[in-house]
Amino acid sequence: MSVADRFARLSTAAKLLLILTIAILPIGIALTWVGETGIQQANAALEGRNQDQAASAARSIESLIARNALALRVAANGQIKDGRSSCDRVRSSLAIAPAVSQTFELEAPDGKVLCSAGQTNDTGQLPVIAPGDIRVRVSSDSDAIAIRAGVIGGMATAVIPVGEVRTAALESGGEIRSLVLHDGNRELRVIEPSAGLDPKLSKTEWPIGNGSFFARIGTIRQKITTVDRLILLLPVLMWVAAALITWVLVSRLLIRPLKRLEQAVVRYQPGDPAFDLPRKLGPSTEIQELRDAFARAVTRVDESEREMTGALEGQRRLVREVHHRVKNNLQVVASLLNIHGRSAETDAARAAYAGIGRRVGALSIVHRSHFAEMEENRGIALRPLVSELAAELRAGAPEAARRLSIDLELDTVSTTQDVAVAVAFLVTEIVEFAMLNRPAEPIEISLRRVSELTARLTLSNPVLNPEETGNQEKVQFERIVAGLAKQLRSTLDRKLGRYSVDLPVFPAP
Repeated sequence: MSVADRFARLSTAAKLLLILTIAILPIGIALTWVGETGIQQANAALEGRNQDQAASAARSIESLIARNALALRVAANGQIKDGRSSCDRVRSSLAIAPAVSQTFELEAPDGKVLCSAGQTNDTGQLPVIAPGDIRVRVSSDSDAIAIRAGVIGGMATAVIPVGEVRTAALESGGEIRSLVLHDGNRELRVIEPSAGLDPKLSKTEWPIGNGSFFARIGTIRQKITTVDRLILLLPVLMWVAAALITWVLVSRLLIRPLKRLEQAVVRYQPGDPAFDLPRKLGPSTEIQELRDAFARAVTRVDESEREMTGALEGQRRLVREVHHRVKNNLQVVASLLNIHGRSAETDAARAAYAGIGRRVGALSIVHRSHFAEMEENRGIALRPLVSELAAELRAGAPEAARRLSIDLELDTVSTTQDVAVAVAFLVTEIVEFAMLNRPAEPIEISLRRVSELTARLTLSNPVLNPEETGNQEKVQFERIVAGLAKQLRSTLDRKLGRYSVDLPVFPAP
């Protein structure tokens, strides 16, 4: 089956949906691609925003550490001499530096604490460094980070509390939800994520200072949500909705009312008292007008059919009367021939009257059968026709052939009037020839269907001899039966004691 045939077999609603899909599909694909590209770009922008927020927080922490380290180095540089120091001078210098820690201690080059200000706790795990170097570590026993800077004559260590680190990270302006500082050995949790929020965070790690100290920063993982995706893909959804709505409207407002109208028309049978069409067929005025047009057309057809039926009935009565009168006239002619035959003075005249009467009787039988065919409209049945004809021939046989035997073997077949007339005359001619020449010999008549459209008529009697041509009566007989066979559009098959002919018949019912 071709694509066109398959498309033609679809319903109108399916065809409309398919056409809309094919027509708008390129636009839908383009809109989908544009929407998906926009979603990807939006997700990339949100991811970049998260990275920028984390980087800003890391820079703020790094700036805090750098500011404290610089202030500590400037304040402590030159304050350690001969293994002694003055914390007061360092404290005075740090006091005037903005946003730096006031908790510190000064150490000798070997790490021995010379003096301290505030609670610095244990700083022994910090490495010994040379002047000019800086180390940052997580404080081992407090929530803080320790900064050690190498200065002339020793080292200076400051402690930045976790609160200052948290403040610096949050002041960067980003939505920081998690912050962990670590130096490879210890971690300092500056900002703890809310319960259940940790899996939703986007975590990145940033190096602080010289790369030995790191900040793990967590920001909210922001992506395009389902609602945002639907908004971006709204043109595609509108296309799908338009196609579906169109399909539904066509099905509801057009196809379904037409189906109901079609069912009402199919249910209607000629002769029904009323043509009942549905009154509610939706809002379409065109379908309602079509319904009214159907009703008007059926009404006109019914009126025309009633007129034709009346005219046909009158014609049938007229034809019946004509056939009746023709049949009566043929019977009158046959009766007159019979009366004149009985009153004839010579045997030859009586035989002539009898022969003519037999032929008129055969024609009357065919005419009566033709009238029955017109009444029943199924053709002339040859079996009853030949049976009645044989009975008439026996009844009208001359005295010498009163005991003539006619054996019949007939199939039930039907044919036209022309064929029936030729068959009746052929049977009459052969039976009459046999009863006049061999009245003591029986006559066998058989009719057998040999195909769907053909039957074979066979008459058997010893008088039938195709080679005998001695007298004028036999020559006349052969000429007549050959002519009747030609009327049947067939050839008479002559064999000794049997003549056969094929004739057209109607197919078996």
